[in-house]
Amino acid sequence: MASPAIDSSAMSSHVETLTWSTTALVEEVNPVDTISVPEAPTCSLLSDNCNIPKPPPLPSKISTRSKYLRRPPECCVVPKETTHTWDKLFKDGYGADVCVVTDDRSCVPAHSIVLSIASPVLGSIIGQSKVKHGMRYIKIPGVPHNAVRVFLRFLYSSRYEEEEMKKFVLHLLVLSHAYSVPQLKRVCISLLEKGWLNRENVIDVLQLARNCDAPRLTFVCIRMVVKDFKSVSSTEGWKVMKHANPALEQELVESVVEADSRKQERQRKIEEKKVYLQLYEAMEALLHICKDGCRTIGPRDKVLKGNQVTCNFPACKGLEALVRHFSGCKTRVPGGCSHCKRMWQLLELHSRMCNEPDSCKVPLCRHFKEKIQQQCKKDETKWKLLVSKVIAAKNAVGPLPSRRSGLS
Repeated sequence: MASPAIDSSAMSSHVETLTWSTTALVEEVNPVDTISVPEAPTCSLLSDNCNIPKPPPLPSKISTRSKYLRRPPECCVVPKETTHTWDKLFKDGYGADVCVVTDDRSCVPAHSIVLSIASPVLGSIIGQSKVKHGMRYIKIPGVPHNAVRVFLRFLYSSRYEEEEMKKFVLHLLVLSHAYSVPQLKRVCISLLEKGWLNRENVIDVLQLARNCDAPRLTFVCIRMVVKDFKSVSSTEGWKVMKHANPALEQELVESVVEADSRKQERQRKIEEKKVYLQLYEAMEALLHICKDGCRTIGPRDKVLKGNQVTCNFPACKGLEALVRHFSGCKTRVPGGCSHCKRMWQLLELHSRMCNEPDSCKVPLCRHFKEKIQQQCKKDETKWKLLVSKVIAAKNAVGPLPSRRSGLS
C-alpha cells in the first residue's frame, strides 16, 4: 500500500497555529502568580527559532505528601565542653536540692530534676520524699559509696572512668536494673562481654544477669561455663552457688551434658557422612576401572598401555586390590569370604545407583537389577536408605573436579 502524501502547507499552518496559541497562553499568565525557574536548554521540534522555555513539571500528590512526611535524620553531636559542664555540675553540686545517702552515711549532693529525667524510679522516690531544710533525702543502699558516685555521674554526663567501671561494674549492673537506666545496663553488659568476664566471676555474673533481666549476658556466661566446666566448677563462686542455689547447679550440669551429647552427635554425623562419601567415591572408582581401566585392570575390550600414567584417583588403589581378589578368589560366595562379601555389596550398590544397566560395563549390573525385584520389603528399605544417603553426601560435597581429574 502506498503511503499517503503529506501536505507540507497544511503541516506548516498547524505549526504556526500551535506556536501562536502557546505564545498567547504564556502572555496571558499574570507575572505575579508565576514562579521563576532556571532556564533549561530545550530542543525545538517545531522550528529552529522557537525559544519557548520548558514548562515546569506538574505537581505530584505523592511527591508533595512524602515531602511533608519525611523527617530530617536525627543528629547527636555532644561536644566535650557540654559533658564537662555536666560533670562539673555534678562534682560541684551547685544548686543541689537532693542528698543521696549511702551505706556509710555519707551524702552525695544531686539535682532532683536531673535524677528524675535520667531515672523514672529515682524520680518517683524523690517525689515521695519529704523536704527537710530545703533538701530532699533519699537512700541508695547495698552498694559502696564510690559506686553510687559513679552511678550518679553517669546519670549527669554518661561518662565514667575505666578503672572505676571495672571495679564497680557488678554494682552498676544492679543499680542500672533497679533504677531503670537501660543505657548504663548496656554499657555494663558490653564491658563484661568484652573481656572482664573470667572463670572466677562467671558464676556471680550469671546469677546477677538472671536477676537483672540480661538474657544475652546470661547466654554468654552459660556458654563460658559449658566450654570450661572443669575449671569453673573448682572456683569458690561455684562452691557458694552449689549450696545457695542447687537448682542452678543442676541446670548448668544438664547444659554441659546436653552440649557433650550434641558434640558427640555432630561428630557421629561427620563420620557417617565420610563413610557415605567414601562409598560414592568407590562407585566412581568402580565405574572408572570397568569402563576406562586403571593401571593393570581394565575392561575386556580395552588393552592398557604399558606406559600408562599412575591413576591419581585415591579410591582406585584399594578397590583395584579388591577386584583382583574377587576375580581370583575360589570361595567367592556372599557369606564365605569377607572381602568378596564387600565386593558383592559394592556391586549391588552400584546397580541400584546405575541408570543405564543395559550399556553398563560393571559386572553383574543387570543381574542385581533383576534380583532387586525378588528381595523382601525390609531389605529393599535398607538399600533405598543407603542409596539416598550416598547421593545426599555426594550432593552436599558438590562436584569434585580434582578427584575426577584422575579418572581420565
